[in-house]
This record gives sequence, structure tokens and C-alpha cells, in this order.
Amino acid sequence: MQSLYAMEQTQSENLDKEEKFLLFSIEQMYDLFLINLQLLIEIRNHAADFLERSQKKYLATSEDKDPNEKFINNQVLLLLKKNEEIKGGVEKKNLNYWHLDDEYVKILWTAIKESELYASYMSTQTTTFKEDKDFVIAVFKEIIAPNDKLYEYIEDKRLTWVDDLPIVNTGIIKMIKKIKAGHTETMALPQLYKDIDDKQFAKDIFRKTILNDTIFSKEIEGRTPNWDKDRIAELDKAIIKMAICEFQKFPSIPVKVTINEYLEIAKEYSTPKSSIFINGILDKISKEYQKNGSLNKVGRGLM
Repeated sequence: MQSLYAMEQTQSENLDKEEKFLLFSIEQMYDLFLINLQLLIEIRNHAADFLERSQKKYLATSEDKDPNEKFINNQVLLLLKKNEEIKGGVEKKNLNYWHLDDEYVKILWTAIKESELYASYMSTQTTTFKEDKDFVIAVFKEIIAPNDKLYEYIEDKRLTWVDDLPIVNTGIIKMIKKIKAGHTETMALPQLYKDIDDKQFAKDIFRKTILNDTIFSKEIEGRTPNWDKDRIAELDKAIIKMAICEFQKFPSIPVKVTINEYLEIAKEYSTPKSSIFINGILDKISKEYQKNGSLNKVGRGLM
């Protein structure tokens, strides 16, 4: 969707070049996924270093000498720290951002330490795996993900990452929710593509949407008589065109799946009212296609 939008804005006609950029952007998105997981690890490591330095202070207090180590012993953070795929991915792609820019680790550690979430979590020294996991999820959602300084840093590093952040952060939360106490350092991370077909789908829907752009644009105009075409946000047009492409060019994808999928995308990336507008258009188009027999679907339950 972002590549379609960018292609429309730049008026580029080089489809091969734009497809390569699409695949490159997807790879970059996975880099951001690894970097944000590594950030959690580095925050934990920074906290451990802080406790160690405190214990060595000349005038160390009793609390410094015998600190509550619940945070640094958080079972989920330790699993992430030991994970071979995170370690291997970061080393292979040279993604050691937080070693070079550790001030952001310190900023986030301070924000966590000063939060009510942290105070509540650290009020006891005992824990369960569920409590550890719930705490990490809450910290990521409420403190790390919405941090403005982190957002600015990511935007400065790679401009395309800002658009990828909602998907990446959602993916991280989903992954953490699936972590179990029995997992080890060999725990598998979510992959960029499910399989070869998944990667091919990304290329196919990009190409087919671009090559049928004129047809899909007319489909939108014909069903929005009360709307000036220039008033429809370009991002909304891209979302609707991709959905129409799935209706017409991908027989195995159920209509409901397509509509729900693009409504979720609209909620993440477009204006607050866009999902309502897009839902109305897609519902209208799908019913008209079904009525006139132009809905290209095969298999039971796909209409």
C-alpha cells in the first residue's frame, strides 16, 4: 500500500524499479522488528549495569547493596536476551544501533523506572511468568512504543520506518504474547514471509494493482457520485484499489477477509473516518460484483 501511494505521488512509471524498492522496504521493516526487540534487551542490560555500579559505590546504601533484581531477572526479557535468532540477525545485519546511540536506552530506562507500572511491578520481589510477560507488554505499549524521542530517532535513521512502526510494534506485542515459560534460546521468531507464495503475493498484488490502475480508478469514481475524486485521500484510493484487485484477481481470498484486512489497514494508516468510508465503498462494490457475476471467487464460502 505504501509503495502504491509513493508511486502515485512521484508519478513513477518504472514498475521493476518500484517492485525492487517494495521488497527492499519489506526487508527494512524486518530490520526495525529486530532493532525494537534488541531495544528491550538493551534496556534490561542497562538496568543490570546500573545495579552493578550502585553496589560498588563508596557510600552504597543497604538498598544499593541488596537491590530488588526483579526487573533484570524478568523471564521474558532474559528469553529475548538469550534468543539465538535475535542475536544472529542483529550481528548479521550489523544492527547494533543501541550500542552507538545508547542515550535512547537511558531515556527509556528512566521513563520506565519513574512509571507507576514499574513501581507496582517492583513492589514485590516474587513473580510469575505471566506477571513478567504482562509487565513487558504493558511497558512496550505504554512507554516504549509511544515515546516521542524514540519516534524522532527512528524517523531520522530511515524515513520509511515511521510508516512501518504500527505494524512492527503490533507484531512485537503479538510475538511476546505467544512466548511460553518452556521456550528456550532456540525459540523461533516470526518470519518476514510465511513461505515463497507469501512473497509472491506481495509482488503480484503490487503489479496487478498498478497495471489495472485506470480500471480500478473508474470503479471508485462510479461508486462515489457525491464525492469529488480529488477529495478522496490518495491513501484511501490505494487501499480501495488493492481491495478491488483482490476481488477481481485473487480467486482464493474470501471477500470478508479482504474487506476486514483493508479496514484494519485504514484504521492504522489513514484518517479516523476513512475506515467507515472504505467499508461502505467495498461493501457496495462486492455486492454489485456478486449480483452481476463479476466477483472472481472459487471454492465454498468465498463469496
